[in-house]
Amino acid sequence: MINTEKSLDIHDYTEIFLRRIWYIVIPFTVILAAAILYAFSLPKVYRATTLVLVTPQKVPEAFVRPTVTSKIEDRLQSISQEIMSRTRLEQVIAEFKLYTEEAKSLSREEIIELMRKNIQVEIKGKEGFFAISYIGEDPRMVTMVTNKLASLFIEENLKLREQQAQGTSDFLSVELNATRAKLEEQEGAVTRFKKQFIGELPEQREANLKILEQLQLQSSKISDNMKAAQDRKVIIQKQLSDLKIQMAFGRPSGNSENPKEEGPATTTESDLSQPPLLSQQGLSYHEAQLNHGRALLAELKSKYTGKHPDILRAEKYVADLEEKIEKMKGQDVGENMTAKEMAVLSSRGAAFVRAIENQLIVTDLEMKRLQEEDSKIKAKIAGFHARVENTPMRELAITNLVRDYQNTKESYQSLLKKSQEAQQAENLERRQKGEQFKVIDPARIPEKPMQGKVLKILLFGLLLGMGSGLGMAFVREQMDRSFRDPEDLEATMEFKVLANIPKIQKKAA
Repeated sequence: MINTEKSLDIHDYTEIFLRRIWYIVIPFTVILAAAILYAFSLPKVYRATTLVLVTPQKVPEAFVRPTVTSKIEDRLQSISQEIMSRTRLEQVIAEFKLYTEEAKSLSREEIIELMRKNIQVEIKGKEGFFAISYIGEDPRMVTMVTNKLASLFIEENLKLREQQAQGTSDFLSVELNATRAKLEEQEGAVTRFKKQFIGELPEQREANLKILEQLQLQSSKISDNMKAAQDRKVIIQKQLSDLKIQMAFGRPSGNSENPKEEGPATTTESDLSQPPLLSQQGLSYHEAQLNHGRALLAELKSKYTGKHPDILRAEKYVADLEEKIEKMKGQDVGENMTAKEMAVLSSRGAAFVRAIENQLIVTDLEMKRLQEEDSKIKAKIAGFHARVENTPMRELAITNLVRDYQNTKESYQSLLKKSQEAQQAENLERRQKGEQFKVIDPARIPEKPMQGKVLKILLFGLLLGMGSGLGMAFVREQMDRSFRDPEDLEATMEFKVLANIPKIQKKAA
């Protein structure tokens, strides 16, 4: 073609086609004939197919939950990789003695790859069923291999499900043991913490507060008793001092009052009723004793009721002193008192002083005992105060321990439940009660060979012949330098064409 910039229309294409018809027909015919000869010269190939149904587990999932939850597509992909592995295919090839002719010219890897291409796995429904196909030259052998592959898929599915169930169970058992060990460790930590800080725990706060309140009451009572003992000691010391002064000044008699807090309870009634031998100077001593007795009586009345035995004795003691003092005022006995009577009076006064000193010693011992008891109570109060003050800190620490313990306990219970379910699922798979593959349409011996490959070859030859013919015609047209119209001449020679004489063809007579 000379003028490459010329636009072509349908008439131009028709003219080119008719002009180059043999460049199109000859390659097309040759290639198509070769394809036909090659397609029908190939050995006949047969295809066998088996249909496998995916049956659900026989035990309802509400009772036993399966541990294999992957989709059928994923499991088929995994099973296919296992089935089409070199080891499995070599076993099948060796069992059925496949590809004996090909083994003479091909390596083992090439034979394995050839068999992989001849095996097809197609899913026909959503987790419902799938088909396994195998292509070969011997129809009987194709059928046997297809059924063998189906059985391998079924066995591998059972094995895979059992392995997954067992793996899940083993994993949960390991996790459960680790969580149990952690839980026991945390239990020991909580127990050690409670033993270490017993008495300062949050649940013991109320008991500590009650005990602290009781101890404070006991401390208050001891303080009151201590104060009473101190007052009693002061009174006894004053009475003892006054008695010694009176004895040194006025020859006291042995019938003086008892300065104890309990009144004249230690003085016998016989001593109170005996009329002493008084001198003129002893009158002032008895008046002092009367004043002390009245003071002691007033103190006893502030503590006891009017019918208390000590009050009755004190009242009788005061009454006797008043009566004796009245008698002494009307008598002058100073000159009539003999030396013997003075000795008796002096001995009685000394005995009375010793009795008051003994009472003072008893009071000191009581005060010492109260002090020791008060020290112990205060130490206990300090200890319980420390417990109450440390309780918030212990509460925070044990809250953290208990929270971690509870979290671990919940995790342990969850793992325990999952482990039990996994063991049930494992038993389910071992007894083949779970999801299974079931052959519902086994492979049969194919009666006719496959036509798909022949059609593909013929279609390929047709397309290749057409493409080759059109390509040769296009190349021949591009190489042609003939003038076909005035435009070609004008584009080449740059002449202006004035007239065009058409081609005249004779018609047949």
